[in-house]
Amino acid sequence: MGYNVAIDGPAGAGKSTIAKLVAKEKGFVYVDTGAMYRGLAVHFLDRGLRPEETDKIIEACGDAQVTIKYEEGIQQVYLNGTNITARLRDEEVGNMASKSSPIPQVREKLLELQQGLAREQDVIMDGRDIGTCVLPNADVKVYLTASVETRAKRRYDELVEKGISCSLDEIAKDIKERDERDMTRDTAPLKQAGDAVLIDSSCMSVKEVVEAILALCR
Repeated sequence: MGYNVAIDGPAGAGKSTIAKLVAKEKGFVYVDTGAMYRGLAVHFLDRGLRPEETDKIIEACGDAQVTIKYEEGIQQVYLNGTNITARLRDEEVGNMASKSSPIPQVREKLLELQQGLAREQDVIMDGRDIGTCVLPNADVKVYLTASVETRAKRRYDELVEKGISCSLDEIAKDIKERDERDMTRDTAPLKQAGDAVLIDSSCMSVKEVVEAILALCR
């Protein structure tokens, strides 16, 4: 049975950045759910399916096995035993992943694959519903958040550094609206699991957050 760490929280809280650093420190597998969706998309494309062929996509989920491994510190994605990492950034794969991911049966398949990885390996997973739905029995659960102002400023600084013109007020408005959507959606809404440790990173450095989560792990 794998050792599981679940990190949930709102958009812009730094979940992925923190999860990857904790995974590196602990030697855990960071489960990249986006890469897994793309892995399924490769499977559908190899079957010659088009995004609008919902029934055939649902049927094709039955014999798809997507796994994540780390080889020499680099994430590798396997589909039914074949390394498909080099194909994940193809435009047609991204399009198929985007159009197939809303299908409930595709999401159910991904949930099955995520839980399978968690049973077999030591993993860290981040998202909106990991501790509440995907890994309800995780060994460590963290709800990572930060104030809207802090998250907006972080995003603003990222965009400015890339030379992208943006408005701090508009970013903050978008974050508030996304929080509202995530917390009120019908399926797996964003919320803190009852047994999750709350970490507010508003006044913490990345290193401090990583150390706080490492202290919770065995």
